Amino acid sequence: MMHKDLCALARTWLQRPASRSGPGCAVAVSESGNWVNKEVVDAIGWRPYGERAGSVLVEAKTSRSDFFADRAKKHRANSERGVGKYRYFMAPEGLLRMDEIPPQWGFITVNRRGHIKVVAGHVHLRRGEPDSWAHPCHAPAETALLIQCLARVGDPQRVQDMIREASNRNTKLLRENKKMREEIRRMESVLATRPC
Repeated sequence: MMHKDLCALARTWLQRPASRSGPGCAVAVSESGNWVNKEVVDAIGWRPYGERAGSVLVEAKTSRSDFFADRAKKHRANSERGVGKYRYFMAPEGLLRMDEIPPQWGFITVNRRGHIKVVAGHVHLRRGEPDSWAHPCHAPAETALLIQCLARVGDPQRVQDMIREASNRNTKLLRENKKMREEIRRMESVLATRPC
């Protein structure tokens, strides 16, 4: 399995609802960086609501050497300099062992068919259970990452205006459609009562 495949799976998993053992992120992106701490994430998502609100980072690893090299990064050596309130490593099944995963990091394996298994992490916590998975995270770096993603998409206000306009147009068309259906029913009942 290639790195880009794991990143795509990680992004999909980030948006998986909690009812399906996912973090339920409303927004998720893969292979993005920021200009504050220069960290390039494999996948990150944000959950804006609920008990476990915050960011969730997934680092995809396709080799053991890449996994061990990750520890030398500045934002790994000093947790506060990195992004992700909750952090996971994702790797093909059999590549890494749970005892090699750093403390407070979740672990996700992927089999050859692309099926994801969360071995450990905050998604296993029940409501009200103490949270030992959360990391302090670098909020300016996360904000920069979000801003960069929005900037690539274009003007967010223009997009919101377009969505609002389309929604208003849709509501108007639904009302007109309902009136026309009622008029058709009325005409059919009038025609049904007229002699041929």
